[in-house]
Amino acid sequence: MKIGFTLPHLHTQAHQIDKAAYFAREAENAGADSLWVGDRNFAAVNPKVGAGGFGNTIPVEYNTPADPFVVLGVAAAVTERVKLGTHVLIAPLYPPVQLARSLTSIDLVSGGRLIPGFGIGWSPEEYEATGLDFATRGARLNELLDALEILWTQDPAEYHGRLIDLPLHHSPLKPAQRPRPPIYLGGSAETALRRIGRRGDGWLPLCIVPTFVSVEMMRAQRAVIDEAAREAGRDPAAIDTILRVNVDRGVPAGQIADAVKSIGEQTGVDHFLIELTYLADTAEAALDVVHDLMPRIERG
Repeated sequence: MKIGFTLPHLHTQAHQIDKAAYFAREAENAGADSLWVGDRNFAAVNPKVGAGGFGNTIPVEYNTPADPFVVLGVAAAVTERVKLGTHVLIAPLYPPVQLARSLTSIDLVSGGRLIPGFGIGWSPEEYEATGLDFATRGARLNELLDALEILWTQDPAEYHGRLIDLPLHHSPLKPAQRPRPPIYLGGSAETALRRIGRRGDGWLPLCIVPTFVSVEMMRAQRAVIDEAAREAGRDPAAIDTILRVNVDRGVPAGQIADAVKSIGEQTGVDHFLIELTYLADTAEAALDVVHDLMPRIERG
């Protein structure tokens, strides 16, 4: 079983990103298999849509986001073994060339340890702030995946779609991973799940311990992914899964470890990301959680 943790980058931990290098080194030394960042550009004061696409409220933890590329780059520079992932970047918000450049740089600094995870987001205001149409975010992600494939594998490179248009340009700098880093996709709607089956190298689902863990739902969602993969002529078994575990405040480490082991046994998932934003207010406290959790899970 592989266990990953979020780097300090959200809420009160965002004010301690100067501890990101220390956290990354210590978490790797403690046996962590992966380190992760999420992505929020900002939290609207009067949101049209709430967190996760439900209601009209956004948790205070989303109010203070640090730059995910900077934090992940810092972790890449001071670690040697852990995978480095994004769960998830709101990819359609970023210009394709700049997104490819940032991720390529992180993959090169880390020696090929990047796991880029993408989603389409749920905040209309984040799209409004970048001048993009919220309604076309799924179509934009589809074109973005096409553009990244070209940017990461061709030189010169160009892409001409309905929403994204890139003129022919020199593109010699490529990621360390060839032909490109594996792209993981998040999402739970049928359209998103079918996109994963057709195009994703991996799936990034989510659960909340202890309030929202549904193995039956995960199995049903995975069945949609597998069906879409077969229809596209792909092997469903080649699509990896990394499960993000959000944890309600106050849940003890033993309960988290038991939940992870139980979910793994029931689903076959063997890589988990523990979200530390809700569990600790400081980078030091987050490291305490890492040191507490790792031996508990390894003993299973």
